[in-house]
Amino acid sequence: MKQLKPFHVLFFVIGTFAILAPVVHYIPEEGWEINGVPIRFLSEENFFTPVKQVKKDITSIVAEVDTTAIEENDQQTHYNSSSGNMGAPSGGELSTESETEIFLSDAGRENLHRFFEKLQQVANEKAKIHVLHYGDSQIEGDRMTAYIRQMIQNQFGGNGPGLVPAVNVYNTVAFKQSYSDNFMRYTCFGGKKLKNKRYGAMGSAARFAPELDSAGMASRTVEEEAWIEIAPNKSAYSRARDFNNVKMFYNSCLRPCGLKVFQNGKLIHEDSLNTDGKAHTVELKFVTTPGKLKFVFSSIASPTISGFSLEGDFGVQVSNIGMRGSSGTIFGSMDQALLGKMYAELNTELIILQFGGNSVPSFRDSSSVRAYARYMKGQINTLKKLCPSAAILFIGPSDMSKLNNGVFVTYPLLPYCVSLLKKTVVENGAGYWDLYAAMGGQNSMPSWVEKGYAGKDYVHFSNRGASIASQLFFDAFASEYAKWQKGTSYTQP
Repeated sequence: MKQLKPFHVLFFVIGTFAILAPVVHYIPEEGWEINGVPIRFLSEENFFTPVKQVKKDITSIVAEVDTTAIEENDQQTHYNSSSGNMGAPSGGELSTESETEIFLSDAGRENLHRFFEKLQQVANEKAKIHVLHYGDSQIEGDRMTAYIRQMIQNQFGGNGPGLVPAVNVYNTVAFKQSYSDNFMRYTCFGGKKLKNKRYGAMGSAARFAPELDSAGMASRTVEEEAWIEIAPNKSAYSRARDFNNVKMFYNSCLRPCGLKVFQNGKLIHEDSLNTDGKAHTVELKFVTTPGKLKFVFSSIASPTISGFSLEGDFGVQVSNIGMRGSSGTIFGSMDQALLGKMYAELNTELIILQFGGNSVPSFRDSSSVRAYARYMKGQINTLKKLCPSAAILFIGPSDMSKLNNGVFVTYPLLPYCVSLLKKTVVENGAGYWDLYAAMGGQNSMPSWVEKGYAGKDYVHFSNRGASIASQLFFDAFASEYAKWQKGTSYTQP
């Protein structure tokens, strides 16, 4: 092999420069398009004077955030025993001070205060209320929700991770789950969909056989068996690890279906599901956290399993409902009667929406941002009709970066999206928490990535970053509660 000498390298560099210099000089700023494929290159200015990566100083934002706080027979029946005491709060005084705030109109603040009244009394009355946290991939796998849940349950009472999907496809520390290969996942926000749209509150469901019309069901004669196993996860926060009330939600059961429940391998419950096609719940109670629970189904036609709920005896249940790829415009695409019924059965008193991130990269102009804001207004109004007693909070999108001329910069229309979403949400009686501003605003994401608080995709938080963002949100939430509790006067944002 011929050995390279210094003058060879010099000639190569000069030759490369000679080839690229005309390209840099003549290529337009917007690039060229060849056969529909955009071709971009550094501008002459950026070639000779490279753009430097902008990094916000977020030291003051994260410095004060403390995230350290979070008999047998032939047909056996589980007798639903419980001490009734799982869920007591730890309590403590909450501060009226917060680095960030929840933006509210008078109507929005009134709605949130009604929730605070129920929150204040839930443990004393040994009642149970539910908080549903819907979001895109920023929260999937219990990220953000896990920390928020731990803080709320410590303060106001409650145990368990709340709702879990019938078939979980995201890595999560909140619980463990496995299921038989014949169970199929259906979602309202992508992938396989249910013809009858009867998903329930999680927007996803599972079946071990496809939906069939009456003729198709008549032709099925072979009984099929399928199973779902759920267990606590020792890696979860302490409140989520412990639960002693387990519910299974199902609907669309039109043929006899046997159910057997095994606790750590031992049969504890045997039943037949209701075949009227309506929504029903199977509920089991235990003295302590039950360990592995395996639900085994046997039928010629599958019911639809809408999910499970893992709860304590009383307090606040905070459920993570991650919807990867969703823009949040999904609530009208589900069976409204079933959705409303499940919200009522869960005693849903607060709905948190965390969307926008999936739409930001697709915005082409300001009109597309305005269209998205209108869609979100429709979602808020739909939820108001379905669950009129619930308060609604919206967590806006975080800063997100795209590569431009060799450096990462905030998506151009993201600040406008945040501004318009805030205006729309507040005007429609919900509260808005500005995650974008909380993390430092424009071009703050590169600093979060540099410190390990966000991933190299410059979109998603790391687990540590999610905890910091969650604490900032909880501080703002707790501040609103403390002001309400102390009767502190408010000023309009």
